[in-house]
Amino acid sequence: MFDDDHETTVIRVPGQAEQQETGAGGAGCLVVIYGQGLGRLIPLDGHVLGIGRDPANRVVVEQESVSRRHCEIRVRDGQAFLQDLGSTNGTYLNDSEIHPPREELLRSGDLLKVGGTIFKYLGAGSVEASYHEEIYRMAIVDGLTEVNNRRYLLEFLDREMARCNRHDRPLSLLVFDLDHFKQINDTHGHLAGDAVLRELSLSVKRLMRKEELLARFGGDEFVVVLPESTAEQARAFSQRLLTLVGSLRIVFEKREIPVSISIGIASMSPRFTEPALFIEEADANLLAAKRYGRGRAIG
Repeated sequence: MFDDDHETTVIRVPGQAEQQETGAGGAGCLVVIYGQGLGRLIPLDGHVLGIGRDPANRVVVEQESVSRRHCEIRVRDGQAFLQDLGSTNGTYLNDSEIHPPREELLRSGDLLKVGGTIFKYLGAGSVEASYHEEIYRMAIVDGLTEVNNRRYLLEFLDREMARCNRHDRPLSLLVFDLDHFKQINDTHGHLAGDAVLRELSLSVKRLMRKEELLARFGGDEFVVVLPESTAEQARAFSQRLLTLVGSLRIVFEKREIPVSISIGIASMSPRFTEPALFIEEADANLLAAKRYGRGRAIG
């Protein structure tokens, strides 16, 4: 059910060698944490770093949703300041749009979204250690939603299935996705779709216990792993999840976007010899939930 139809994004840094940058400027650096060029380090080693579609920019993001001169980062007295340049689709700092001519001081850990690409700003102090930590984090965390990714999910589920079999403990999982997500993208645009995915992830995480896992499986599809939960408990959790999502009020650029989800449920069985089989069972129930009218849980 993976359907990611975002535009292709190519990031180029003119004048730099093709190899990965290893140093950072006096004001820190940007790291690409979502989109093409994942893991690319861009040092702030000059006074101005322009970002946009025009080849004259220091960082060229070749995507239609990015303006020719989209935004820039200016370095003054060892600090970095972000300014939007009147872009068509806006520049977002930690999910909040910044409006020209206002400048925003960047702090280490800030997330900068330009079109479909997300950069993370790392301050000048301990850049090398922060960069390597971020590279590890990118291996297990989805850059857009800030929840765990498919790779981490499969490793986590494999461990939980082994524990479940070894100690004869219950284990359940849910697979859910947004109803009519393509319509959201087509009507409101991909930036709005990204905002919906982030807000949904943040809200669902608040519902979960520490030992449970939420992961983005692909596109708008997510998996929740519920250790120590029986089928009945998983169904109860699903109803709480449906109620939560139904109460969400997601607003993007002053427009409210109504959302709902469908859920497939599965509980551990001897026939699930690997994580893929477990997930397939829940995914089949998700498809059934959609056939029976969406906005419901089956399993």
